[in-house]
Amino acid sequence: MMKKIAVIGTPDGWSSERLADAVAEKTNFRLLIDMQEVYLDCAKQTVFYNGLDLRSLDAIIVKKISTEYSLEYTERFHHLIFLKKMGLKVFSDPEKILNCYDRMSGTLTLRAGNIPMPETVITENLESAVEALEKFEIAVFKPLYSTKARGMKMISVKDEHYKSAIRRFSEENPTMYIQKKIEIPGHDLGVAFIGGQYLATYARVSSGKSWNTTIYSGGKYSAYQPSQEIIDLAHKAQALFGLDFTSVDVVETTEGPMVFEVSAFGGFRGLYEANGIDAARLYVDYVLKNL
Repeated sequence: MMKKIAVIGTPDGWSSERLADAVAEKTNFRLLIDMQEVYLDCAKQTVFYNGLDLRSLDAIIVKKISTEYSLEYTERFHHLIFLKKMGLKVFSDPEKILNCYDRMSGTLTLRAGNIPMPETVITENLESAVEALEKFEIAVFKPLYSTKARGMKMISVKDEHYKSAIRRFSEENPTMYIQKKIEIPGHDLGVAFIGGQYLATYARVSSGKSWNTTIYSGGKYSAYQPSQEIIDLAHKAQALFGLDFTSVDVVETTEGPMVFEVSAFGGFRGLYEANGIDAARLYVDYVLKNL
């Protein structure tokens, strides 16, 4: 009997559409759900999408909760948590995704797990932020919710107006995530896992025109063969979250490999363009095996 599996994602999004296509190929059922069209009916103890009772599905795969990371969209996870409590299989577990959806939660989990990371200070206090920058000399100020380096700002004490720059950043980001800027070798790595098993690694190679390596800033994907030390570190980091599919952002430094973050959703496109791996199809195989 064919399974009815829906994908939570963004219509016209590369990874979301590819995952929905992979589900359709293997089950003859295709449903890509935009979470802004979902509603929860507490009296009926279920969640609906365009009139469809989502409890009638066999499973849901979460690829993207919204087009942007934002605090206001965290409520969408609670729809999925409710469905899970009502017995629907959800990949990855939405409560586990929440643990790395924002930078603070992800960072605190990683540090509690003794995962090496660049020095980081998180504060709402302007004086503490200034002290952190003066200690680091140059730092990347990051929003708690963002992807592909959007909203990040690099600030240096060499800028005579650095205190004003911090103040302006804090106006949009009351909780400031301040990470020491570290030298990287022109790229960082996405180390991917399915069901906790290592899949492959891709590099994001800087365009040379930006301080970050993201594709959003002109970077390119490239195949990469990491050391066993990097694989072991990434494996330890992702195990702290228990996601069904994820990629771990790793950077090689003079002090050894460090982790920037564990992705809430993982990257299909990097694996496909760099390694020729269709992670969407592999993920669907994994879901079907675990139903």
